[in-house]
Amino acid sequence: MAAANTAAAGAATPTPAAAAPAAPVQVPRGQVDLVDFIDWTGVECLNQDSSHSITNALKQIVRDDEGLYLASDSDEQLLIYIPFMQVVKLHSALFKGPEEDGPKTVKLFSNKEHMGFSNVNDYPPSDTLDLSTDHLAENKPATLKYVKFQNVRSLTIFIEDNQSGSDVTKIHKIALYGSTVDTTNMKDLKKIEEH
Repeated sequence: MAAANTAAAGAATPTPAAAAPAAPVQVPRGQVDLVDFIDWTGVECLNQDSSHSITNALKQIVRDDEGLYLASDSDEQLLIYIPFMQVVKLHSALFKGPEEDGPKTVKLFSNKEHMGFSNVNDYPPSDTLDLSTDHLAENKPATLKYVKFQNVRSLTIFIEDNQSGSDVTKIHKIALYGSTVDTTNMKDLKKIEEH
């Protein structure tokens, strides 16, 4: 009977290992997924394939569907602009994609608006990530230079190239982690009247 239980326990062990690729994201302690703070009316992506748009990689429910992804159109580069509804502190970012066509060099710019491919190299990035194929496969966010992302109103992400140098970059998921900045809404303040 004990041998049968051991065999049954041993047979059950491979099942969790098979489920390992679907492991939940390791959200850094004290940080939250900032997807709820994105101002979706202002999100833009230059050079995206119209049938594989930024929504596929950035929106909460959609980005976890492996069949959907963001793809570049005329070459491997993508320029993504993400405004926030309130000021945030950005701690880390997760990029998930295929081993060959996933992003490699990712430049992040804090509070730089109206950037295009013609002027993206005119500004120094707030941080640069050199993603490996391991980064793209794991559900582990890359830690950013936290001091450079303290009062973020918008984030511009420049995908410079991909892992294989092919003409199409594919991204299954982009997740941003951090915290909100407590600010005072001046409209909520009331004038104190002296008597």
